[in-house]
Amino acid sequence: MNTVAPAAVPAAASPLPQGASVRTWIAVFGCLLGALIAVLDIQITNSSLPQIEGGIGTGSDNGTWISTSYLIGEIIMIPLTDYMTRVFGFRRFILGSTSLFLVFSMACAFATDLNQMIAARGLQGFFGGCLIPLAFTAVLTRLPVHQRPIGLAAFALTATFGPAIGPTIGGYLTEQYGWPTIFFINLIPGAVMLGLLVPTLERGRMNLGLLREGDWWGIGFMAVGLACLQTVLDEGNKDDWFGSPLIVRLSLIAAFCLTVFIVIQFRVEKPTLQLRLLSRRNFALGIIANTIVGFALFGSVYVLPTYLDTVQGYSAQQIGTVLAWVGLPQLIIIPFVPVMMKRIDSRLMVIVGLTVFAASCFMNTHLSFNDGGDQLMMTNIVRALGQAIVLSPLASITMLGMPAEFSGQASGLFNMMRSLGGAIGTAVLATIISKREQFHSNIIGQSVTPYGETVRGFLDRMQHYFMDHGMPNPADAHHQAEVLLGKLIAQQALIMGFSDTFAVLGAVLLAAALAVALTRRTA
Repeated sequence: MNTVAPAAVPAAASPLPQGASVRTWIAVFGCLLGALIAVLDIQITNSSLPQIEGGIGTGSDNGTWISTSYLIGEIIMIPLTDYMTRVFGFRRFILGSTSLFLVFSMACAFATDLNQMIAARGLQGFFGGCLIPLAFTAVLTRLPVHQRPIGLAAFALTATFGPAIGPTIGGYLTEQYGWPTIFFINLIPGAVMLGLLVPTLERGRMNLGLLREGDWWGIGFMAVGLACLQTVLDEGNKDDWFGSPLIVRLSLIAAFCLTVFIVIQFRVEKPTLQLRLLSRRNFALGIIANTIVGFALFGSVYVLPTYLDTVQGYSAQQIGTVLAWVGLPQLIIIPFVPVMMKRIDSRLMVIVGLTVFAASCFMNTHLSFNDGGDQLMMTNIVRALGQAIVLSPLASITMLGMPAEFSGQASGLFNMMRSLGGAIGTAVLATIISKREQFHSNIIGQSVTPYGETVRGFLDRMQHYFMDHGMPNPADAHHQAEVLLGKLIAQQALIMGFSDTFAVLGAVLLAAALAVALTRRTA
């Protein structure tokens, strides 16, 4: 009798990982919108400073405080965000901070003098600063692991697209509708953000008892130290750095306060910043790379507009149009980053991105007076390609194996160091431009003498030119030719200074790539 073998029972298919709900995605998107607003407002005033200075009746030397005050408020709040979230609850804190951010945005638009503007911008930056780490924390804690790359890619878009597109939006709004509109415009995405978060974020209880346990000495020293450091970085180049008694005093205060702050963080039971996380290899190396990325990201957004303004004489709107070629291509590239992260080692992606970013900087090391917006389009597109694939996998590398209970503090430190790197980058690069301009001016000046045949020929041609165009006195025409020669020398020295600055940017980005190469593989 034949027996029929039982049919093989197919193995049960492994269940698909549970994805985040629609409600969770809406909440995360609302948080990311807040991060984008906060980052945009760092740069949105830069191309509009002359108009704002005129509107509130202050000089250009004082007008830099319009940007400095925002950065001081932001850089103080970012590391406090995790603590404040635990005290007031995620929902209450982000909704309250967003509302106050919008209130002080309105206050900036209605400011009538410098003191009002500084106070309003500082408080705007303070309440906007928490929106960046809160968005990062929302991605890390609310999305499942398999969907986290999508959230990180969206966060990267806010961090790299925002600085690039900020001057574009600011320049357009200022020239078309007046400078107050760059603050009024925050009301639109702010209202959308609140509309997304109010119904989707779960309510939580406040834990005001944590206020008694707060690391208030650490917070105090940190706030004073970071405020002084940010002021030194923003004002140092203008005031000749340590040639200024004020810069010396602020530097000493910053060094003392930040040293005491670091000591406190290692001695108290519940520190404001968990600096012991830096003992984790990937986190420490990721923080180093992220700081350098901030240096280059915000530094390039400073150097390129400055070149277009001082050398090419571009208007705010024209500068914004050129910078758009750094931002807009990222909208196309970044959506593909999560797919790439599933198939390619994140370390390789970051190294390639940093190398491409560095290559775009090296492409600008041979600038000439003929290099304007059209000639810079290709380098800006290359820069966009590099920036788009850096931050999302870098965040993944840095947070590898991070315990959930430390996600908030790790987020604060990660984002604070990128902002601090940006402040350092802007200050260092501004100094390099001025110092290298002086260097090249001296070198060119030694070669350009009235005894050289080429110089004499140039002066003779220009003398005849001015005489032919309404200047009959030969001595006056010759003097005017000498003035023109001096301006050309100064202009060429400035252009060479900008070229050297782009070379420095490329070099530091390669150093960041080396730091990433030393990290452990994420998967």
